[in-house]
Amino acid sequence: MLIEIKNVYKNFNSKRVLNGISLTIGKGETKVIIGRSGCGKSVLLKHIMRILKPDSGTITLDGKDLAEISSKELNRLRMRMAMVFQGGALFDSLTVGENVGFALYEHSQLSSKEIKERVEEALCNVELCGIYELTPSELSGGMKKRVAIARALCVRPEVVLYDEPTTGVDPITADSINELIRSLHDKLKMTSIVVTHDMKSAYRVADKIAMLYNGKIIAEGAAGEIQNTQHPVVYQFINGLAKGPITETIEKFI
Repeated sequence: MLIEIKNVYKNFNSKRVLNGISLTIGKGETKVIIGRSGCGKSVLLKHIMRILKPDSGTITLDGKDLAEISSKELNRLRMRMAMVFQGGALFDSLTVGENVGFALYEHSQLSSKEIKERVEEALCNVELCGIYELTPSELSGGMKKRVAIARALCVRPEVVLYDEPTTGVDPITADSINELIRSLHDKLKMTSIVVTHDMKSAYRVADKIAMLYNGKIIAEGAAGEIQNTQHPVVYQFINGLAKGPITETIEKFI
């Protein structure tokens, strides 16, 4: 397996967010992690990127424990992995081209000409050729999502992590983003990890879907297996039902 997460725990003060989570992601796989807002999906991504370190347990990439690598190795790791943040996280003061090429300007030895070529390639991969000189304020919400994906692609990563990629856009734009994620996976043969609570998106892009609940993975399978689940928690979530074990548990604490 390319990435292995074994028995990872993470607390923030007295709140336990990850509660012994274990998960594997194979090379070239698109793994979608579903779960309610606030269940720890984004926290898990930050652990995989080594923005956060687990309280206990291990996360390995190619067998290397991410918590134990040196700063130099961490910088190399971050050129193998890229994250598409939920809100895009574009810099308003920079052009689209400067945003997309930011990591290469900061962390590579490439010339300005080489970086510009890589930026233009990344923008064309997300169907936005020719907008290098625009600013984020001139873009629609869907275009901003695509520019954020282009920025991730610009470093030519092995692994791309998507944090709620369809949040905040209309259904038609969301579907185009889903199609883009799927086509990029097929074209570039990347490993992708997508966290979302949008089941339409999950079914569209996933090779495998895993559900995070109470800090653990409680179910995993192909889209068809998840759709036909008999697990009561998963069933309530994927069907968007108001009544079921998830809300019953919440009501006990109200």
